[in-house]
Amino acid sequence: MISFDFNLYSTPLLFAFLQGWIYALLFWVRAWREARASDWFFGGLLLTFTFEIWEYMLGFAGIEILWQELDFFPRTFSLLLPPLAYFYLKSQINTSYRPVLRDLWHALPFGIYVLYHLFVYAQGPAFVQYWETTIQQPWKIDYVELTARFASQIVYFVLAWQLYGEYRRWAPTQFSDTETVQFVWFRNFLWAFLASNVVGWGMTLVDVLLELDFWHDWWDELFNAGLIYYLAITGYAQPQTRKLQFEVPAMAEKPAGKMEKLSEADLLNWKQRLETIMKEEKPWLEPELALAELAQRLQTNASLLSAVVNGAFGKNFNDFVNEYRVEAVKHMLRDPAAAHYSLLGIGLECGFNSKSTFNRVFKKLTGIAPGDYARGTKK
Repeated sequence: MISFDFNLYSTPLLFAFLQGWIYALLFWVRAWREARASDWFFGGLLLTFTFEIWEYMLGFAGIEILWQELDFFPRTFSLLLPPLAYFYLKSQINTSYRPVLRDLWHALPFGIYVLYHLFVYAQGPAFVQYWETTIQQPWKIDYVELTARFASQIVYFVLAWQLYGEYRRWAPTQFSDTETVQFVWFRNFLWAFLASNVVGWGMTLVDVLLELDFWHDWWDELFNAGLIYYLAITGYAQPQTRKLQFEVPAMAEKPAGKMEKLSEADLLNWKQRLETIMKEEKPWLEPELALAELAQRLQTNASLLSAVVNGAFGKNFNDFVNEYRVEAVKHMLRDPAAAHYSLLGIGLECGFNSKSTFNRVFKKLTGIAPGDYARGTKK
């Protein structure tokens, strides 16, 4: 009968392991219910993290099955974790994205690892022992696998960071409020992914240099246990409030390319139509106004409207809309009839949807904080 030894080392890892599995199931249930591809990827991501700590969890608990009955059996998903992180981000910023057959090549290194280990394991314990002593260790195959893991982590972090950067440059051209499209979570997710790798490789280096024993070589496992809690709880709380449609190829279709097709007369006409709707209908009062929605009201497409905003006003959509909101705030601050409003209340009345966005945008566009500006109007 297998007994689990609950101690200072095994218990934190066990709770994190269970946490990862519970939240992975929650993500998958939501993925099935709401057709969210990003949740399928994130659930898989959490499970890969649980298999990053289970060797030490079982070892500290006194369960030797991985080193006895399952010796050489593939027991880590390290080569699958980086692609999952990349595809999670990709499916978050493009909610219509679905993996296709050609995406399977991203799992090729992991597939090779699994097939290699399964082939050797299937030959039986005696062959495994022979293979480890005459092939695996002398040929340094462990180091080859380690190098593959390191390369995979670097490549996919760079790919994900580039994708995130391109998305950040794209979002202000599409949305009047970028706070609702999760800049902070995307950034923190990537930093957490990097931190896990840095801590893991740092601990590996310390282990090699100091030749730590099993009981002292666990700090990166504890870090990953904490990371499972952070990713599970924070990731599940992230709303998918918008149907984001960002694709990297779309970045090549710059607004300037569309603007070249507009004559001066057409550009002036669209400018006047845009100014008219902004003044008369005041769509900027809607906190989550998007370029596509405004283009639909003008009975045109988002690419043309983006070209008009860039060409006629010299700014992106985010700044264009927020300038109307800031001017409305200034007007209300000077209006005695609005004296009963708080400063935040005025910001919300003028189309901002949070205090942080209000303060950041107002200072960006005026060079002064809204509180300082309000005090100046009272002098």
